[in-house]
Amino acid sequence: MLLRAAHHQYHVSTTANYDEVLFDVAERFATHQSIGKVEIGGLLIWKRLQANTRWAMDLMNVPDQRVHELTRDAYLAANDRSLSIPEAARAARSALGSLPGCKTGDALASAVLLAAAPQRLAVYDRRAHHGLNLLGLTLTSGKGKYSRYMDIVEHLRHLAHSNAAAWTARDVDVALYKIGGPR
Repeated sequence: MLLRAAHHQYHVSTTANYDEVLFDVAERFATHQSIGKVEIGGLLIWKRLQANTRWAMDLMNVPDQRVHELTRDAYLAANDRSLSIPEAARAARSALGSLPGCKTGDALASAVLLAAAPQRLAVYDRRAHHGLNLLGLTLTSGKGKYSRYMDIVEHLRHLAHSNAAAWTARDVDVALYKIGGPR
């Protein structure tokens, strides 16, 4: 299966240290049920996103208490076991909707949500989207894209599981990332 090979290649090409920031932020999320600007800054570097943007300056002007409120709402939604994973993704993504860096685009928001619910959610970015395209899977743009992405990720996760691999959504996203390759 192409996903399994890509997943293996991802892990061969990265060190165990690469995700330390993600794990640290996820631990803080689990302990406090929210994160602030410091942790988002860590995720920004982990995701290798640009910080010399208008939204980064806008984020710095948001009181950290407000950032904690928004991320707490996202954490609770992401971990609400009464919701399906796509429904939890939609609710959690919506909770971050007014946070600078998360108003448009899903790269940073999905990194925050992965840290909030590492056993349920996944990172979305251009490479993962390209990976979907290369697999012949269509992800439409527009409102609710992250939820639709998580629906596809869940489908792929179940396929991997049916082939004897107990994968998380994160396992699927790293495989898609590797398949999507540098663009």
